[in-house]
Amino acid sequence: MLAIAAAKISTFQAIVLGLLQGVSELFPISSLGHTVLFPSLFGWSNIVVWQSQTQSPWLAFIVMLHVGSAVGLLIYFWHDWVEIIRAFFATLSKRRVETPTERLAWLIIVASIPVGILGVLFEKTARVATATPEVAAIFLVVNGFILLGAERLRRRSTVRELARREGLRPGGRGRRLDTLEYREAALVGLGESTALIAGISRDGVVMATGLARGLDNSDAARYGFLLATPIILAAGLYKIPDLLGHSGNGVRGAALIAAVAAAAAAVFTVHFLTRYFRRGNLVPFGLYCVVFGLAMVIYNA
Repeated sequence: MLAIAAAKISTFQAIVLGLLQGVSELFPISSLGHTVLFPSLFGWSNIVVWQSQTQSPWLAFIVMLHVGSAVGLLIYFWHDWVEIIRAFFATLSKRRVETPTERLAWLIIVASIPVGILGVLFEKTARVATATPEVAAIFLVVNGFILLGAERLRRRSTVRELARREGLRPGGRGRRLDTLEYREAALVGLGESTALIAGISRDGVVMATGLARGLDNSDAARYGFLLATPIILAAGLYKIPDLLGHSGNGVRGAALIAAVAAAAAAVFTVHFLTRYFRRGNLVPFGLYCVVFGLAMVIYNA
């Protein structure tokens, strides 16, 4: 296995996968699903072969792709993170939560706990089990129906009443993010853990859960972007020993190149999406996932 490590991925393939990661991680269309499907679509058999191998560097390479997109998120939201970290330490000193930013800090922490625990326990099992084009395509279709269902649910009277009761944003466009209960944040974290499955989008599930709790698309997207950052970085630190060990032989340079490409693409992608979701919704992304997923099911059959 180690003998073919050097031929596992080329620089061009690393750049393409990095750019793909930076876009699909933030669009609610599953970055993991696309990084599994596109090598098969492009005929990159050298990558397809080692995607489902338990001892290959695929998982470490994928984590580095995610770290790259997380760095892009940090670059874009650096001012927000300075305020959030400052607010977190303020709550520790005064032992209470008073401002919306302080509450947001704890909403991120509470949501990160379940997804972090489940990630440590099941990440390798879930990703290896679903890291095939056939399975990823099926779950991409599932992801599409989740997004379409979330938009349909958002229009129901019960969700609109929840938003009104908990506090609408200015203009009456949805519930304010800082009105989420901590138990609701934990529910979001549980939903986010489904992103361990190739084809299921982390941001898509977070947004879908947020919409079901009365948030509008803009705040649901922002919460998803902020929540993804510490989880992805923590996963990267957790997987660094794998990348530095023998399983990372032959892919470390490619992983670094891919991470840089992912970071650059993420900055431009999040800039676009934060503006899109001020008026746009999840329907186009849901339709894309269903159509592309079905097409890939047929293609891989």
